[in-house]
Amino acid sequence: MGQVFGHWNVYLVIFLMMLGFYTLIARGNMVKKMVGLNVFQTSVFILYISMGKIDNSTAPILTDNPLAIYANPLPHVLILTAIVVGVATTALGYALIIRIYENFGTIEDHELVDFMEDEENTL
Repeated sequence: MGQVFGHWNVYLVIFLMMLGFYTLIARGNMVKKMVGLNVFQTSVFILYISMGKIDNSTAPILTDNPLAIYANPLPHVLILTAIVVGVATTALGYALIIRIYENFGTIEDHELVDFMEDEENTL
């Protein structure tokens, strides 16, 4: 029983991935799609951080103790970089959504598809 509930972080990641992906594909509102993308992205961050954790480990600073267990800092550094890229992607996405709303008056994707089809029919 401890093996099932011992991996609660994996279950949390799977739940957040499914929630974010469902929101991304099931919603027509572009702002909701961006929120779903951010939830999915956050679940990936949690997955990498939780995989990089080592119990009873210390920061990789050399000490006099030769038996010290060091945590690998690489997953944390990669996630910091991914967070910066995620913030930039989110900002660009919201800027594009604002521009689409200014041009078309809507952020619902089915209304935009209908508008594009009407434009094709008038040509």
